[in-house]
Amino acid sequence: MNGIIVVDKPPDMTSAQVVTRVKRILKVKKVGHTGTLDPFATGVLVCCINKATRLARFLMHGKKRYEGVMKLGIRTDTQDLTGRVVSTEPDLRVTQQDVRRAFLRFLEVNHQSPPAYSALKHHGVPLYKLARRGIFVQKPPRPISIYGLEVLDISLPDVRFEVSCSAGTYVRTLCADIGDALGCGAHLTRLCRTESGQFGLDEAVSLTALERFAESARIPNHIIAMSAALRGMPAISANDELVQKIERGRQVTEEEVGAVPLRRSCPWIKVTDSQGNLVAVMSSSKKNGLYRYACVFLD
Repeated sequence: MNGIIVVDKPPDMTSAQVVTRVKRILKVKKVGHTGTLDPFATGVLVCCINKATRLARFLMHGKKRYEGVMKLGIRTDTQDLTGRVVSTEPDLRVTQQDVRRAFLRFLEVNHQSPPAYSALKHHGVPLYKLARRGIFVQKPPRPISIYGLEVLDISLPDVRFEVSCSAGTYVRTLCADIGDALGCGAHLTRLCRTESGQFGLDEAVSLTALERFAESARIPNHIIAMSAALRGMPAISANDELVQKIERGRQVTEEEVGAVPLRRSCPWIKVTDSQGNLVAVMSSSKKNGLYRYACVFLD
């Protein structure tokens, strides 16, 4: 059982707890995910099973899409509904037009200061653990990309929105920053990840459904094969001779691979056998006409 399962994460569970539950349901040795969701958040959590855990690094840097709700006029120390209220604005003098203008301005944001309550580490210790001890570490701003930011509904003080962004973007920090720009503060009250990379909520299964599928032996129908999971990655189909060469770890030449339709946004090539099974992932950059392996999957 090697492949990907897209889980619709329920609220009030950590991503690590979801992984543990998936491992128990599937009765497999290894499960990992490709991007943490906060415990209160829901939506797409891409889980890699057994050998597919080696694919996580190719899957975790894609675009993310979220739908969320922010509440204006209240700041919390965690920038979301789980935190302690640190300030309130009882007289909210913000119009819907003000909100829409602020959202437009934040389309141009390209750096973000990570929150003190986050899983980023300082000298090996997660920032949220230090913050709980009263030690607040401010990491330097990091580059991010906001590809789309749209107001879906305004019912003040609540604003429902959708954002498409790069991996590593903190949506709760985005909400807090928009609230500060409006002069009233804000925090995130609801968050659902609708897309992660090229995996969407429409193909996700709940943990309850996963248990039901396991009981009826229908799990294989919901596992995305490793080769299929590397969506959009340039591919070559290797003959038996080339497959054997790769499995022995021997170097592959440009002539053996042939013409590959490379993409600037993807520095990798996936190699499949004649049955479509994933054999290896190689770097698209060559050295002396030879391809370098990122990983090889042996039987």
